[in-house]
Amino acid sequence: MHKIKAASFAITLVILSIVGQSQRTVAQSTLARAASINDGSTRSGAITREDKPAPPPSINPEIEELRRQLQELQERLQKLETQQSAKVVPTSYPNAGLSSAVTPSTAQGPGSQDNPAKPTKTEPSDKETDKGFLSFFRDTEVSGFVDGYFSYNFNRPFNHRNQLRNFDFKNNEFGLNLAKLVFEKKASEGSRIGYRLDLAFGAATDWVHSAEPGGVETYKHIQQAYGSFLAPVGKGGLQIDVGKFVTWNGAEVIETKDNWNYSRGFLFAWAIPYYHAGVRATYNFSNKVSLMGALVNGWNNVEDNNGGKTLGLSLTIKPNSKFTIIENYTGGPEQNDAVPTLAKGNFFRHLYDTTLIYAFNPKVSVMGNYDYGTESERTGGKVHWQGLAAYLRYAPTPKWAFSPRFEWYDDHDGFTTCTEDPLSRCSQGKTFKEVTVTGEYKFARNVIGRLELRNDWASTPFFRKSTLLPEINPQSVLSRNQLTVLGGLIFTFSTREQ
Repeated sequence: MHKIKAASFAITLVILSIVGQSQRTVAQSTLARAASINDGSTRSGAITREDKPAPPPSINPEIEELRRQLQELQERLQKLETQQSAKVVPTSYPNAGLSSAVTPSTAQGPGSQDNPAKPTKTEPSDKETDKGFLSFFRDTEVSGFVDGYFSYNFNRPFNHRNQLRNFDFKNNEFGLNLAKLVFEKKASEGSRIGYRLDLAFGAATDWVHSAEPGGVETYKHIQQAYGSFLAPVGKGGLQIDVGKFVTWNGAEVIETKDNWNYSRGFLFAWAIPYYHAGVRATYNFSNKVSLMGALVNGWNNVEDNNGGKTLGLSLTIKPNSKFTIIENYTGGPEQNDAVPTLAKGNFFRHLYDTTLIYAFNPKVSVMGNYDYGTESERTGGKVHWQGLAAYLRYAPTPKWAFSPRFEWYDDHDGFTTCTEDPLSRCSQGKTFKEVTVTGEYKFARNVIGRLELRNDWASTPFFRKSTLLPEINPQSVLSRNQLTVLGGLIFTFSTREQ
């Protein structure tokens, strides 16, 4: 609109300039003629009756043409201004539910209030779609890894399986331990809703869910799936998680990359659970003390096998930046209601788990883990198990690390290792020891290689060899020790890597 008015004004100035120039020319011509007549009358002495005054000068045809063109231009400009006013876009007012516009047609006339402007619908632009997509990845970290290995057992067991192991099961073959894809948005004061989803594939997740009452195929690919809410309680807030999550017990975890050794120890494999389903709440009293409480279905069950619930507690204390103490308790009924009850009592299972970590400096750290578990059985009697693990990690450079581990595990009543016993001695106590030496090299930030030598001992002949078990004296072909060598490779990634 402003451009049209400016153009009209410029054209008018040009035309007026031309018209003014023409009028000055006519005026100068008239004055010259008048001066000539006056000069002639002076020379003759008088004006005779026959002398007539000069007719007024005629209007220049060019001026007439310019005036006509100016009038046409003004009419056209007025028409364009009217059309431009009719195309005014209605103004949208957020939260008003209406869009309104002030135009000549709506501002005048009795019918202007009968047809109020209707809100206009706008499709989301490509930029808005991209913004939502990028916002998801800005808030959510996507990470994962692929973990594989090759293991050789010097006993050469006839079933090609390493006993008592999690998750380096295979002998003399390559194996896929675990592949994971993780989506996580942490709850914070700025965004109090969070979530985490761990999708898992491989032999490890089959084993972890092998005792699931709901069926191994139902939940094995979902290692964790929970929603989080950071309640505005205290200084840092109370985080509440609901869903399925890994256990709070133990010094080792399911993910190889987060452990000091490649293979898992006896305590991880036989003394503690893998996961739980329910609700947990965590509160940080300070940067030195935090407390977690949980109410879950039980050990390794998304679908419960009884009518009771299991309580979990975890206290973390950090006296200083080098020393960490973690004390855990897990207790509740874990036996199946379908088992006939031959004794009285609550049939609870109790687990006490303690982990101590001390970092002398960035290169040298030590860790200790102790577990004690007990359970009253429906069929009568009571069982218990306990174990101790000691770890050392020495990392002379960012690429190299050396990690020995020693373990002692006492399955006093044969309760926890019964399924691994070739002779199914489920009521006979056994004691196990193991020494593991692990060397680690980081080929790149996202590629970790580990070479490991491990020897296991049992208090009684326990480990299979190459000979099938005979019907007579099968214990004679079993070994008291199991020596393995392993090479593992782990590839990791994360969208939050710098």
